Amino acid sequence: MIKEKLIVKVCGMRDADNIREVEAIVNLKEDLSVDWIGFIFAPRSPRYVEMKPAYMPSRAKRVGVFVNDTEESIIKHIDEFKLDFVQLHGAESPEFCARLKKHGLHLIKAFQIAESEDLINTSDYEVLCDYFLFDTKCSTDGGSGRSFDWSVLSSYKGSTPFLLSGGLGEDVIAQLREFSHPQWYGIDLNSRFEKAPAMKDANKIKYFLQSMQQ
Repeated sequence: MIKEKLIVKVCGMRDADNIREVEAIVNLKEDLSVDWIGFIFAPRSPRYVEMKPAYMPSRAKRVGVFVNDTEESIIKHIDEFKLDFVQLHGAESPEFCARLKKHGLHLIKAFQIAESEDLINTSDYEVLCDYFLFDTKCSTDGGSGRSFDWSVLSSYKGSTPFLLSGGLGEDVIAQLREFSHPQWYGIDLNSRFEKAPAMKDANKIKYFLQSMQQ
């Protein structure tokens, strides 16, 4: 069952006008709107943000996505882009998260999931992270654009809230309506809503969010 207020994160953006357009998706039924916008700072990603966009979100929270980056680089990007959250999408250790936490940062740790055993390591990151992000397991550090079997998340008994990611698109709306977990707090949208890498279709996102609440 869809929660009254899910966090909606749209990830992989860098075009100023496109950011402004997506951020403007607000006041939908049940107050479902775009709450967070993600910026990917992994150079190998086709959505890599090399330069600061001329427009950055003023209402939506800013999330910086890093893959096995250094502490110094992450802090530099936080200062330059005024990030609200740091999302770690690589093999970052609990010790690394603890060092970032000392800077007062809000952390999201991504985990690649295929079966219930993949959830075991989340316990090492409890308390250190504000949110987890559960994505589809694949051979690369980035997303695959495919969904995983969400039923395995019934094995997740942690106290850290999570965002659901991995191939979310119009074809999974019915499944999202049926999905339920006490720690499910949001969704992460990316490649299934693109016209081209890093260019989102705002109308498609708006239709998706409206359809979720019908």
